[in-house]
Formats: sequence, C-alpha cells, structure tokens
Amino acid sequence: MKFISWNVNGLRACLKKGFLDFYQGEKPDFCCLQETKMEQGQADVDLGEGILEFWNSAEKKGYSGTACYCRAKPLAVTMGVGQEAHDHEGRVITLEYPGFYLVNCYTPNSQEELRRLDYRMEWEDMFRAYLLELDRKKPVILCGDLNVAHQEIDIKNPGSNRRSAGFTDEERAKMTALLEAGFADSFRLLHPEEVKYSWWSYRFRARARNAGWRIDYFLVSKRAADKIRAAEIHNEVLGSDHCPVELDIDLDA
Repeated sequence: MKFISWNVNGLRACLKKGFLDFYQGEKPDFCCLQETKMEQGQADVDLGEGILEFWNSAEKKGYSGTACYCRAKPLAVTMGVGQEAHDHEGRVITLEYPGFYLVNCYTPNSQEELRRLDYRMEWEDMFRAYLLELDRKKPVILCGDLNVAHQEIDIKNPGSNRRSAGFTDEERAKMTALLEAGFADSFRLLHPEEVKYSWWSYRFRARARNAGWRIDYFLVSKRAADKIRAAEIHNEVLGSDHCPVELDIDLDA
C-alpha cells in the first residue's frame, strides 16, 4: 500500500499549483493532508470515482485542518483525540482498518518566541498517550507535519536554530520519547545518513538554497517496521512550502 502525507499550506492554493497532477501521478491508496485551511466542499477536489474523503476542519476559519482521501472504507473514523482542550483546531483524524490505525496529525507549532511551547509540551504528552493506547490494539501508522526536526541531520543550520520553534531541546526530546515508546521513523530507518528536507521557509530563498527542515514524517509501530518497503521525500514537488512524503508498507487494509 502506498501512503502520501502532505502539508499543503492551504488546499485551495495548492490545487492551483499542481496538486491534482501530483495525486493522479502517484495514485496513492491513502493521501493525508495537513493545513487544509478550508472546509469540505469549499473547492472542487476531483480525485476520481470511489475515493472516500474525511475532513477535520478547525473552528477558526482558514486555519489548520486535516483531511484524508482513501480507497478502502475504514471500520471507524475518529475526529480529534476526544479531549476538549485539544480538539478545536482540526489537527487529528484517525482511521481504523482491520490491520492498523492510520493517524493523520498536524502538530501545533510552538510559534515565535516559543509563546506556545508550554501548550506544545502538553500536546506531546497527551498525543503520545493517545497513540500508545491505539498501539496496544493494533499497529499504528502516524503521518503528518509533526513540527519538529528530530536530529541535527534533519535541519540545514542546527546551530543557529537551537532555540527556534521546531528545533528546541524540549521538542526534540518529546520526539525521542515517542520513538522510544515503540515507534520507528520510516525515512530514517531506511535512509540513516541521507540529508533530505520536507519544509523550507518562504523567506531568504530558502528552497532555492535547500536550507530546509525535515519535519514531515511517517512513524510506524516498531513491530510492523519490517513491513516497510519504501519511505521517500518528494522534494522535487512544488505547490506548498512543504513537499509530500511517502510510505510504502505491506499491511492489510
């Protein structure tokens, strides 16, 4: 099965920049989007016959939001994490299948001057507990913009970004804790030394200079990691300040 995850930074804008061409070229079994910035029906997204879609939009218009497109009907669909404090921004969709859970997540950004770092720490602990509860039942595939460059290899300028949102010691430690709790970073598992990024600032010609960050992931329950066949970062694909990431894995839908 082929999974694609992409922070589209506004799906309506991305539709004008080649989203449909990319989707039709890849024809994934599952396509998970973050930062849709819209509600279902606000744009014509024609992905073909038989494609199911699930949306979790933020209460604030034009902000955040997630969506999933898939070919196989899930056993169950859960919007959010079931906690009032964390379910207003459309950040999580969980699809249950016979052989796994698919969790699409847009992790909160700690923002400038780290003014939301305390909330981010609360989110990380809550979300890790949520994932582990699912993992006790069946393997989990987590994808999305997790808003952290985990290791120095995952960011162009680690020294100057040490206290930047997405590369603080605190955020990196939470990613380490999640991996140690029983998850594998699919790209780093298959490409332990490869330098490749998935996000570039719109400022300072960052993408042209490849001054990027790897903050978009597919994490897989470690007990299913031997089923991973490929993990790719499509940094040649434009349309957003992020690029799509891919997972190919042999699990039963």
